[in-house]
Amino acid sequence: MNKHILITGGAGFIGTNLSRKLLADGYRISVLDNLSPQIHGPYPQLDEAMLRDGRIHFIRADVRQSGVLEQALQTVDTVVHLAAETGTAQSMYQIAHYNEVNTQATAQLLDILANKPNTVKKIVLASSRSIYGEGAYACLTHGTVYPGARSAAQLKNHQWDPLCPTCNGPLRAIPTPETARPSPASIYAATKYAQEDLIRIAGDSLGISTAILRFQNVYGAGQSLNNPYTGILSIFSTRIRRGMSLPIFEDGLESRDFVHVNDIVQAIQLAMESDAASGATLNVGAGEPTSVLDIANLLVDALGGTVRPEVTGQYRLGDIRHCYADLSQIKATLNFTPQVSLARGIEEFAAWVSSQPLPEDGLDKANEELKKRKMMS
Repeated sequence: MNKHILITGGAGFIGTNLSRKLLADGYRISVLDNLSPQIHGPYPQLDEAMLRDGRIHFIRADVRQSGVLEQALQTVDTVVHLAAETGTAQSMYQIAHYNEVNTQATAQLLDILANKPNTVKKIVLASSRSIYGEGAYACLTHGTVYPGARSAAQLKNHQWDPLCPTCNGPLRAIPTPETARPSPASIYAATKYAQEDLIRIAGDSLGISTAILRFQNVYGAGQSLNNPYTGILSIFSTRIRRGMSLPIFEDGLESRDFVHVNDIVQAIQLAMESDAASGATLNVGAGEPTSVLDIANLLVDALGGTVRPEVTGQYRLGDIRHCYADLSQIKATLNFTPQVSLARGIEEFAAWVSSQPLPEDGLDKANEELKKRKMMS
């Protein structure tokens, strides 16, 4: 195996784990990453063993630097496009920045592929479950429905659960398939959906195979412990280790699909290597919902914490109530099955976190910014 892979954002959490796996399987790797302080901290610590490997070429650059990107693409077989800003709440007041980094930089990458010499045959895009907005629900009368975003008035009145858009009746969350109508509820989600369209349309036009993977909530050893805007387990782990309060929004029963980074890496590699993935848009998750209160308690237990989560009744505009992945399509297309259970994953994550320097807590500051902008109660 001597294929050359470019991973944009490759020094991040997913990219580092992917690089390690692909190197072990004989790929040559180029990593393009700007080492953002929000993710890597003010003094980035890279995987030195990886960087010393002759099969990896590290390029410290922003994905918006067209000249550097053009040069990096010249001898590449596959692009795994991970580079993106990822804070849902932060995106609501850094609108132009998120659009520039996520949408415009993707357009620029495709413009280079359309107009400059290159050897790229496939693009794998890391997209997000956020493009769905609220997930799929079942109504006893109307079957599968997709409710819109909860209004500010609903949240203010603590009406946490969406209602059927047809009869206003109660709903039950069910797995969300790729055929669900996209309904982005944040600027971040809108930019990810725009990325999908750009990749899909340009790939078809240029004769480049594309695969779009919609990730659920990714966690595991190596994720950023510095970013207060994304990564609920990282945010919680820091506060648990510091003996601080653990505030839980709404009633704590809002749920997410937590998928281990090893399973994300598995899905990316399958999409890279399989012709069956060409043109496909696929969910990647564990396929199971877990409430935020439950995941917080699991993490407290795993880290030996002394302070239990506190349900606050606070809320953030743009947050969804429930969404978990229907994995039928990715199983049929790529024979993908998640391998890491939540219990094992949390145990491994807690062991890794305990070995890391204790970071500063940035949650209170991030929340104050949201309150100032009237985006949080």
